[in-house]
Amino acid sequence: MNESISKYDVTDRELARGRNLKVAAWLAPFALTAIPAVLFTVLAMLFGTTPPVAFTLFVFGIIFTTVGFVLGLALTGVFAFRYSRWSHEMREKIAADGIRAEELDWFRHELKSAEKKALKDVTRSDLLLGDAYRETLASRLTATRIVRSSKKELLLTQRRKAKIKQFKNERQKEFAEQIAKDAEKIGSIHDEAKQMLAEAEARLHMIEAAAVRGRSIADSELALKKLSSRSRNLPLALEEARMTEDIVRELETELSVEDDDQAEPNESNEITA
Repeated sequence: MNESISKYDVTDRELARGRNLKVAAWLAPFALTAIPAVLFTVLAMLFGTTPPVAFTLFVFGIIFTTVGFVLGLALTGVFAFRYSRWSHEMREKIAADGIRAEELDWFRHELKSAEKKALKDVTRSDLLLGDAYRETLASRLTATRIVRSSKKELLLTQRRKAKIKQFKNERQKEFAEQIAKDAEKIGSIHDEAKQMLAEAEARLHMIEAAAVRGRSIADSELALKKLSSRSRNLPLALEEARMTEDIVRELETELSVEDDDQAEPNESNEITA
């Protein structure tokens, strides 16, 4: 891709517009419901000195509160539609000159569920591999969009070519040749985008495999370290067990000797008696 092509950057003004539309969509029902409710409550407290006036203000309060809630829902739909259209326009502007890794959050709804999960797992295991995975995802999204748009352009070119054949004039051949050149160029772009898409998907699988290998190697190294530590401690444990057995054996021997010594005086006393 030509590096001289300028990249589109989202301005703060455009971001502020999107935030305002989103906030308006959320706040419209609450604001248009709360305003008449609070207003008629205050009026009832100030002027509802008699039951008829208080009842009238109460009824009008319910009516205007209901109308405000319905109107708020309608405005929510309008603001939500405008926010959706704004988001779509921003994505198209960003993707016009290629999607960058830092712009990936704008296109999360276009990612596959497996890709979202893999992105989290790879980033969690290795930050460098996570950055490479994001870059490759951006390339995959760009290639997918080019494949989709070039396919549509090919269909439109074929339709234009069919329409040109219906007109009989002296420039029909020239128009047909121009459309054929356009179709050839679009077909070349389509094939190149498909190749780019295949390479990006293969690279995604390679990064996922590298992350899995990294985790498995790290787990294996940890298991080996634990096993080595246990192996080093095993002779000590065996020696400790042997020493314990020797001590127990010596104690048993000493106890048996003491029992024999005590038994000999008793036998001598019985003979004397």
